[in-house]
Amino acid sequence: MPVSGGSLFRRGGRACARARRGEAGRRGGRGRCGSRMSPPCHTSAVLVVFMALAVGVGAEQSKERSCDVVGEKSSESQMERALLKKLEPLSQMRFNVTVEKGKTENYVYHFRVCREVNSTSHDFGGLVQTDRLNGKTAVIGRINETQVFNGSDWIMLIYKGGDSYGSHCSGEKRRAVIMISCKRGVTASSFSIISEEREKEQDCFYLFEMDSNVACPAEDSHLSVGSILLITFASLIAVYIIGGFLYQRLVVGAKGMEQFPHFAFWQDLGNLVADGCDFVCRSKPRNAPAAYRGVGDDQLGEESEERDDHLLPM
Repeated sequence: MPVSGGSLFRRGGRACARARRGEAGRRGGRGRCGSRMSPPCHTSAVLVVFMALAVGVGAEQSKERSCDVVGEKSSESQMERALLKKLEPLSQMRFNVTVEKGKTENYVYHFRVCREVNSTSHDFGGLVQTDRLNGKTAVIGRINETQVFNGSDWIMLIYKGGDSYGSHCSGEKRRAVIMISCKRGVTASSFSIISEEREKEQDCFYLFEMDSNVACPAEDSHLSVGSILLITFASLIAVYIIGGFLYQRLVVGAKGMEQFPHFAFWQDLGNLVADGCDFVCRSKPRNAPAAYRGVGDDQLGEESEERDDHLLPM
């Protein structure tokens, strides 16, 4: 259990008071402890001071270091602070990728977002390369020399100040560039190395990429006017149907389809719509006579009753 400096001082004070009371008792009650500190009290005070210093140093060491943007603290922009805060959910995660090229190159890259890969080494190494053939390690980039910027759906994190190249890139310090792309629904995945640019004279770098939802833009949750009207209309219809059904059933005592509100109106709605269309869309007057006349018996002429007599047998 961690012990605070205040509790240590309180315990030391109580020990000192007990020592003073014991010394006063031995003197036969001749007075209080004088201004001169007794040996037990002096020893307790020294122990308390050393224990408080040890607790303070341990607490300082247990606190992990985070990204420090290149330049003075006062020169950091609001955008850089916002991006570093946006990356904070990834700070407790560790990422590794292995690269093997034939029998001469076999490396493992260890990466943490704004944290040291090995906090016990205190080297600020945010991305470290380990040679699996000989066990040597090299810091590719340090978190105390960080640059960060973003686009619409990506964040670029750069660690500078790594260990110096040997025979490449004029011996300049290594640099790690990590491209974090937007992928919704994924906290972090697909950490991989793209390439190592070391054939130039200067500005060499290691390029990595990974996917994360922290790089995604905030989703626009505002509803359009049409959506609001549609939701309102649907809500009113639901209230009308449910409220009317309860009223018809509980108050009126209707049964079956009669429980539907205004059932007679909705049942006759088709005829009403047809009448409305007929009234609006027809171009002729409603009382205009028909353009044709049916054939009646009065239009048929008198026929001879003997027209079929020739068909009868003689």
